[in-house]
Amino acid sequence: MGRSFTLVFFLVIFILLHDTTSLANISTDEAALLALKSHISSHSNNILASNWSSSTPVCSWIGITCSSRHNRVTALDISSMQLHGTIPPHLGNLSFLVSLNISYNAFHVDLPLELAHLQRLKLIDVTSNNFTGAIPSFLSLLLNLRFVYLSSNQFSGKIPSSLSNITKLEVLFLERNFLEGEIPREIGDLRYLTILDLQYNQLSGDIPPSIFNITTMQTWKDFTSEATP
Repeated sequence: MGRSFTLVFFLVIFILLHDTTSLANISTDEAALLALKSHISSHSNNILASNWSSSTPVCSWIGITCSSRHNRVTALDISSMQLHGTIPPHLGNLSFLVSLNISYNAFHVDLPLELAHLQRLKLIDVTSNNFTGAIPSFLSLLLNLRFVYLSSNQFSGKIPSSLSNITKLEVLFLERNFLEGEIPREIGDLRYLTILDLQYNQLSGDIPPSIFNITTMQTWKDFTSEATP
């Protein structure tokens, strides 16, 4: 009797602790998203201002997808909402995030280094914003990335050879930026790459032969002689 009671007691404690942890985790996600909301200076139709509220469950917010298993935010899609602002470091606390899509807005400055914490991330899409600086170095730390869309921003400098660390990468869009220098030969190490688009930059030099050896490649666009319009 005493032993059975002890087992039941510890089981109840475990369940309570698990539920508390779950609440704390989704609270962390909520705090991260509210921080993002606070860094948005303007948006069309006040969508997020009226919808992203602590008075409603995070998983019901517009643009948010949650995992039923873990009760954590797994996808953030606020594309094409005419949002203006910056991306706060708090977004790196969305530790279960698999897909991040903030494309076709007017976010600017740099992408924060804290996004390196998003180790489950498979897709990042920041197409058509106003991000500046070098291609983010943290991308090479996100080893589960499959799809990277950085087109139509103001990224400058060289294409980092460290992108070859993302060995599962399938799609890489870097066109319509201000990238310069040569295409790193290490890009040819991305054995699962199917689409590589580098056109409309300020690239120079020869195309590395290693790129033509990627057997999975379906679309390859370079045009190193064409400057950004």
